[in-house]
Amino acid sequence: MGNMDISLKEMMTIDGAIGAVVVDYNSGMALGALGGSKELDLQVAAAGNTEVVKAKMRTMESLGLKDGIEDILITLSGQYHVIRPVSGRGGKGLFLYLALDRSRANLALARHHMRGIEEKLEV
Repeated sequence: MGNMDISLKEMMTIDGAIGAVVVDYNSGMALGALGGSKELDLQVAAAGNTEVVKAKMRTMESLGLKDGIEDILITLSGQYHVIRPVSGRGGKGLFLYLALDRSRANLALARHHMRGIEEKLEV
């Protein structure tokens, strides 16, 4: 799990990060989490965003789309939520979830960092 801990710490160094989770979307369980607050329960976010990922994958399958999901972005008035499915190195069935404070975050840079973290993640 050392690599997962490193990945979570790297996610939390992204400007504006307020919570980071590695999630198994088959079960909705958070395998590791850092940050969060009483307003942002990362366990609830992991379970809820699992439904988002599953719904998008079902929709893509129904449409016959063969592309992979790079990330799913949810924009709130005060936050960005970035969901990035893990595509390689035995990470199938996992996704990274990062919540950002919108006033302090650079979304393009955050997505770039998430891509690098996802590519290095080994579970």
